[in-house]
Amino acid sequence: MEIISTSKGIGGQLTEFRKLVNGSKRITFIGTVGFCTPFAELMAFVLRETGKESIFLPNLQSGEARIIVSSPQGMQLGDIADPSADTVVLLGGLAMPKIGVEPEKMKVLVDDLLRDTEKKLVIGVCFQSMLIDQKWPEVIDFDYIIDADLTNEVKKA
Repeated sequence: MEIISTSKGIGGQLTEFRKLVNGSKRITFIGTVGFCTPFAELMAFVLRETGKESIFLPNLQSGEARIIVSSPQGMQLGDIADPSADTVVLLGGLAMPKIGVEPEKMKVLVDDLLRDTEKKLVIGVCFQSMLIDQKWPEVIDFDYIIDADLTNEVKKA
């Protein structure tokens, strides 16, 4: 994989994401319930005034997809939504072995969500190379993967 840009922090990650989806109209984030949901909401936050639609789909459950809406309290999951899109964002929590999502089944879902659009974009967003280490790019045709590292320091004041 070729590195096409680098950035630092959550702000850098969100800026890179916003650039990648510039031409998108409808974005479906797929991730695990709880762990990935706030990341989808965070990424949808930087798109809130662009006119792009954002949807969150838990795991492989198409019937549970929900629109991500902007509210005075921030981005939140709203009503049930059609998950079809021109852009699919796979979040790294899906690839964690304990979650049990098979990339082959995810590929079928991704292909189905993108079937009615000519311009298709598949993006992975993960931490510590989770999608890459679990070999998801060998099954799913990603256009881009945003791979971030976290460094944590706990300091006693």
